[in-house]
Amino acid sequence: MTSTSCKQVAETALAQCVAGQPPRELPWSLLQEPCAQALFGTLVEGLADRFEPALCDVYTRLFSQALCHADSTLDVMSLVARYERVRRPRPVAGRPQRVFVLSRVTLGADVAITSILLAAAKRRFPSAEIVFVGPGKNQELFAGDPQIQHAPLEYRRGSLTDRLAAAGELKQLVGQPGSIVIDSDSRLTQLGLFPVCAEENYYFFESRAYGGSSDRSLPELTADWAWETFGIRDAKPYVSLARVPEKTPAIAVSLGVGENPAKRIPDPFEAELLKELSETGLSLAIDKGAGGAEAERVERAIAASGVEASVWDGSFAGFAEIIASSRLYLGYDSAGQHVAAACGVPLVSIFAGFPVPRMFARWRPSGEGSTVIQVDRPDAHETLGRVREALAAVLGPPVTRPAARRG
Repeated sequence: MTSTSCKQVAETALAQCVAGQPPRELPWSLLQEPCAQALFGTLVEGLADRFEPALCDVYTRLFSQALCHADSTLDVMSLVARYERVRRPRPVAGRPQRVFVLSRVTLGADVAITSILLAAAKRRFPSAEIVFVGPGKNQELFAGDPQIQHAPLEYRRGSLTDRLAAAGELKQLVGQPGSIVIDSDSRLTQLGLFPVCAEENYYFFESRAYGGSSDRSLPELTADWAWETFGIRDAKPYVSLARVPEKTPAIAVSLGVGENPAKRIPDPFEAELLKELSETGLSLAIDKGAGGAEAERVERAIAASGVEASVWDGSFAGFAEIIASSRLYLGYDSAGQHVAAACGVPLVSIFAGFPVPRMFARWRPSGEGSTVIQVDRPDAHETLGRVREALAAVLGPPVTRPAARRG
């Protein structure tokens, strides 16, 4: 099948699920290698992003079929029954020697969610080894924490088989005696569906359903789950970078949207935004993101704005250091906003492209100094006006000088 027809099949299945009429069987075509991106990017993420408990049930039933297609040793009914058991929060028992905390794979989620679980595990088990399991670029966010060890595990975004390979590697890693696994609703286990250890050693935070129909944020809900599971109150998001930077009078800027163009505000917003930021009198430090088209878009925005700015073209951990040292962070809904919130840096987040209001409620950064602009209609002029108001509230009125020109 072509990528277009794969996406159409996935969109149809998602629409049926959202309408309360999910298909009994996962469309067979989505299990074929050319359709992997549509299966995960459209159907799986579409179900997860709505934070609807009933859609978690649908995901469990449909995606169990995908797991069994890829691994003949698994059984759909057994997977569903196990999931129904492990999704129920329960207090941690015993004194494990080793606590494996699973990465969410995406950087922002590892700050907003996984870091809270790491913080709670450190307090609950001060004598145990606390092991962060996940990609190296994610571990760099905690590289300065001597209490956190790292078990490298990459998640490959390819075919269904490629993606499930991480679960197989994880199963070999965490089956050590005296160990427990804390699952943050990780892609490494396909959102808790793939069994990686004995149930009595497995603690699963079903972030898509926990909190029900409330409008509470994911950091708040994760802290509640940590209290319910670990008996630890008020665990907070944190980062622990290898280098602690000194504060600078700068604004850290990220225009990254994680390959989701719906998060962007249409041109000429980004160029006009940079002009507006230059009027504050603070220097600008702009992340080029993941490279490719995103980096080119950043370069075009800087050129069109005519402002002077330093550009970061390196690891996300390096940009996190810039955020932590800055006077202000500004960007779209992305990992940077969660780093800023965790570091206590005032932030302005431009939050657009969410399919339902509950996604906005869950993923918004929380904490003192967080200003989140909810964009229901992506209008450049209107959004820029709201940014201007937010900047005035955080920084005061702009200085009266023209924007600096390049060259």
